[in-house]
Amino acid sequence: MKMIRAIIRPEKVSKVLNELQEAGYSSVTKMDVVGRGRQRGVKVGNVYYEQLEKELLMIVCKAEDSDEIIKLIIKNAKTGEGTFGDGKIFVTDVEKAITISSGEVEA
Repeated sequence: MKMIRAIIRPEKVSKVLNELQEAGYSSVTKMDVVGRGRQRGVKVGNVYYEQLEKELLMIVCKAEDSDEIIKLIIKNAKTGEGTFGDGKIFVTDVEKAITISSGEVEA
């Protein structure tokens, strides 16, 4: 299993979630987060925003599905070629997942 964590622009969340749902990947955890990447914040007029609002999507999936999910996220979260602030995707291995209500273990 893999865990995909995608930090994306808030205005792209609905599009990404809709496309994931259409492709059969409906299990997603979404959190509001703030942070900054390489751009180190943004200046608008005289105001400097050091921390920018983003959304964190977390998806645990079969290893063989991870590439398709990543492609869907990139396709639907990207604002333009080389645009700073579109986000980042992190992929890690999941050793096991346990359903609390049933105790079922997936490895």
